[in-house]
Amino acid sequence: MKETKLGDFEETLLLLVGILDKEAYAFRIAEEFESQTQRAVSIGAVHSTLNRLGEKGFLSSEMSGATAERGGRRKRIYTITASGQRVLEESRDFKMSLWNQFPAFAGNLKFNF
Repeated sequence: MKETKLGDFEETLLLLVGILDKEAYAFRIAEEFESQTQRAVSIGAVHSTLNRLGEKGFLSSEMSGATAERGGRRKRIYTITASGQRVLEESRDFKMSLWNQFPAFAGNLKFNF
């Protein structure tokens, strides 16, 4: 049975893939992670997590065409699958349920979904 839950880092990378869209390749994802979180990340951690998300069925990937800027090398572009979108929605809904149960915040959060 495939794992269907997301760890925090997995969830963040999956969201970044969605944000970056056609620019969602490992190096760019790592850059965006550092920009958004103000935390360093190794490219190895990004690659292994992207591979794991692919194995779970949450991401698919395709090789782009070679570009001169990369010395003729191609990029692996990642895309969120329907299963990946569903697990993100479930994660968001679960967390919102917890936030809504937290007395200090219950009723004060207003999110548009």
